[in-house]
Amino acid sequence: MTLARAARLTSGRRLTATLLVALIAAGASLAYAQQIWVGGGFGRGGRMAPKWAKPADFNGTFLYCRGYYEQARYEDGGMGWWTDYPNADHNFSVRLAELTRVYVKDWNTQPNFVVVSLEDPLLYRCPMLFMEDVGTAEFGELEVKNLREFFLKGGFLWVDDFWGSLAWNQWARQMSRVLPPNEYPIFDIPLTHPIMHTLYDVKDFPQIPSINFWGNRSYHQTSERGRDSAEVHFRGIQDAQGRLMTLMTHNTDIADAWEREGESQQYFDLFSPRGYAIGVNVVLYAMTH
Repeated sequence: MTLARAARLTSGRRLTATLLVALIAAGASLAYAQQIWVGGGFGRGGRMAPKWAKPADFNGTFLYCRGYYEQARYEDGGMGWWTDYPNADHNFSVRLAELTRVYVKDWNTQPNFVVVSLEDPLLYRCPMLFMEDVGTAEFGELEVKNLREFFLKGGFLWVDDFWGSLAWNQWARQMSRVLPPNEYPIFDIPLTHPIMHTLYDVKDFPQIPSINFWGNRSYHQTSERGRDSAEVHFRGIQDAQGRLMTLMTHNTDIADAWEREGESQQYFDLFSPRGYAIGVNVVLYAMTH
């Protein structure tokens, strides 16, 4: 092992240990007010229908906005727009309130989260939009128009949990309709980019598999498409002023580290602190740029 690799591993372990302590301490101090959901997309005991956004939801607190789209194809392990919904949305909001001073909710209430159709004008009320399994998406013309306007109005999109070359190519085609690549090229985000260091000093691009793949199907491997997804990509598109408009975390499932944190101590220890570090960094970056 080289000295550089040893230094990166030591730094990564230090971040994990520090954030792990913070998560445990936050959970212990606020457990009476907040709950981490478990159940893998079944919310608090049953499959949750889309919680569509309403004007009253936009009250000045942080609101986790999940983008709705129609699937054009199927990806193994994915569920289209509602992949990791609603537990990832809820659990991340709880942890964001515990780990930062972002005003997410009142102390005695659970955080709010909504699903927003890309055809709904309420899309423009969301400063930040989350989408998953986007390698299955096919946008209509109105969705393309609205999403382009969302970016130009200052919105930020984070897409996560899509694996392999087929999923990437499908998503890249959709984004080229929204933001023409000759004007808005996709680029690889370096580890030195400010989004990786907004609050937590993230030293690597972690490959986080779904808990089902990791625990039941692969004997603790992390690449869900084998060789075709062995390399993790953090990619982005920025505007003419250098403002990052979208983050694309490809060949990794950051949101499963939030959704499934309460279901396996080993999975939590390996992946959840790293997943939350990236999530907090991204939200704080998006809200301040």
